[in-house]
Amino acid sequence: MDEELKCPVCGSLFKEPILLPCSHNVCLACARNITVQTPEGEPPVQNRASASSDYDYLDMDKMSLYSETDSGYGSYTPCQLKSPNGVRVFPPTVPHRHCSLTCPLCHRSVSLDERGLRGFPRNRLLEAIVSRYQQNRAAAAAAAASSSAVKCQLCDRNPVDATVMCEQCDVFYCTACQQRCHPSRGPLAKHRLVPPPPPQNQAGAAAAASGGSGSGGAGGQQPPATARKPATCAEHEAENFSMYCCSCKAPVCMKCMEEGKHGKHDVKPLAVMWKQHKCQLSQALNGVSDKAKDAKEFLVQLKNMLQQIQENGVEFEACLVAQCDSLIEALTRQKAKLLTKVTKEKEYKLKVVRDQITHCTMKLRQTTGMMEFCLEVIKENDPSGFLQISDALIKRVTSSQDQWVKGALEPKVGPEFDLTLTTDSLLQTILQLDFTQSKVESLPSVPVAPLLQLEKCCTRNNSATLAWRVTAPCSSPIEGYVLELDDGNGGQYREVYVGKETVCTVDGLHFNSSYNARVKAYNSIGVGPYSKTVVLKTSDVAWFTFDPTSAHRDIVLTNENQTVSCNSYDDRVVLGTAAFSKGVHYWEVSIDRYDNHPDPAFGVARINTMKDMMLGKDDKAWAMYVDNNRSWFMHNNSHTSRAEGGITKGSTVGVLLDLTKHTLTFFINKEQHGPTAFENLDGVFMPAVSLNRNVQVTLLTGLEVPKNIKQ
Repeated sequence: MDEELKCPVCGSLFKEPILLPCSHNVCLACARNITVQTPEGEPPVQNRASASSDYDYLDMDKMSLYSETDSGYGSYTPCQLKSPNGVRVFPPTVPHRHCSLTCPLCHRSVSLDERGLRGFPRNRLLEAIVSRYQQNRAAAAAAAASSSAVKCQLCDRNPVDATVMCEQCDVFYCTACQQRCHPSRGPLAKHRLVPPPPPQNQAGAAAAASGGSGSGGAGGQQPPATARKPATCAEHEAENFSMYCCSCKAPVCMKCMEEGKHGKHDVKPLAVMWKQHKCQLSQALNGVSDKAKDAKEFLVQLKNMLQQIQENGVEFEACLVAQCDSLIEALTRQKAKLLTKVTKEKEYKLKVVRDQITHCTMKLRQTTGMMEFCLEVIKENDPSGFLQISDALIKRVTSSQDQWVKGALEPKVGPEFDLTLTTDSLLQTILQLDFTQSKVESLPSVPVAPLLQLEKCCTRNNSATLAWRVTAPCSSPIEGYVLELDDGNGGQYREVYVGKETVCTVDGLHFNSSYNARVKAYNSIGVGPYSKTVVLKTSDVAWFTFDPTSAHRDIVLTNENQTVSCNSYDDRVVLGTAAFSKGVHYWEVSIDRYDNHPDPAFGVARINTMKDMMLGKDDKAWAMYVDNNRSWFMHNNSHTSRAEGGITKGSTVGVLLDLTKHTLTFFINKEQHGPTAFENLDGVFMPAVSLNRNVQVTLLTGLEVPKNIKQ
């Protein structure tokens, strides 16, 4: 967990950390060092001398450094000073009107406002974890030093007492090892070397000598940490945080609410959001914990495989030597060549396994450190501090699961040697003797990234078709492909196809949405890299017909499934081929035939609505049924909102489904018919019509949404 608690600028444990907009942290002092001027704020030449004499570096975070024309982004300027971590550090300079700060990790820059560095929230949660970590480390060091002094960690044999410890490397050195491995020059010159902690008996004696007044506490123990005060609002220092603004992703106080700054925002109680985000982080940690457990078991498997490869290699070499010696002088020259091939095979397998161990160990250490840090965060009882970093942590924990892709926890090679030597009746061909099978010439590898064929990728209505091809052959045959799409709003990717085909059509997408798509290939070795991302936009308006597969058997469809009639005197239901769960959609139905004043119904329904009764009589349909004089709204056999005005042959009935406002509105002959029919609609809906043999209608789609809707 050490890496999570160290500042990326100074390399030491965080001191007074502040939270940047990119969710990374830096020490307050380090933030001052990396704050730089922007070109807009350069003062006149004649004022530079006087400004320099009066400048107080600590006042940098009090300057007004923002302008409406500033883009909000800056960059580093050249500097000769560097921190121990290689990040450029900027010395105090003349105060300027415009300054910016660049994150040393993601390199995102942000301009400071009139509050300067005080405008960034202080990460009290991280500060508390660092404090607790330092106390635990000090206690562990005291326990280790109880029996003897701290030993050098780099001495090969008979380690001697350490004389210094590097705060950045966290390693104890004796004098000889420090001069040899950690010289005070080059990139290590900026590292801070401190004396190691004294043995416990010496520390106890020092504490007894200085603690006669009773201030040292019993037994030299550290005083218990005092409880932190509740967090207060930066703009109203007397007010504690009590609510959380989901739109701004920040805790707010009641005065902020009273002033109307968050009047139209989604604001929820702080305790509720605290528990909700803790629950989300805990659930995400469960998945990572399972992966970490599998990784540990995989490491054990790889380490056991090292011994097996060594043993099998030795055994194979002994067998080979025995066979070659039996061929006496004729096999002498060829024996050396065969041994070389076996050695190469063994070295290749050992190298692959060692590389896999190193790679897996590194990922496991990162995952374990992140897990430990997250668990410490969950232990904290500071809701506002937790919510400051919870979103970033949840994203990190979720994305860390993607590191353990398919095949990542499978050995890339096996311990067996697939080499066979045949000696029968081959004395006359001894100079051509060779292994019957060798893997050295063609090393196995994962597939390369596929290439999406843009000329074949297209969208139709709310469906997308993608095609791809392999750009280079692979030593191991490709077993299949994985196609992924996001949610149409720039969210997380999800798998929509896994198989051997190189063309795929994805149905059921949202209308008027842009989807990002990517594809990768996999084989027996593992999963290859992703292709470049392609963006596909679905149709702005819906084009659809009536669906013959879900219609009642008495329904008759003609005109390419756009015209519907019925063979029964009873009402029968037919659905459309489109399904809506997002956006605003409008379609019309033209009355082609209307005899004996029936009352057809028009509206929306679930896929499993009843097909042998009038639309709206069950709880899975919402409709307006209308005759030649009046109409009613109906849902779950409840009739409401009678309105005057009916239909005749040649009339048109329009249906407006607004899933943004979750409402349903009807029109007759382009005029809104009555108020909004239904509200609080949520889910997936399909256009629907019910009619009997006295009515024939034709569906009209791809229409623009009417304006000036009355509620």
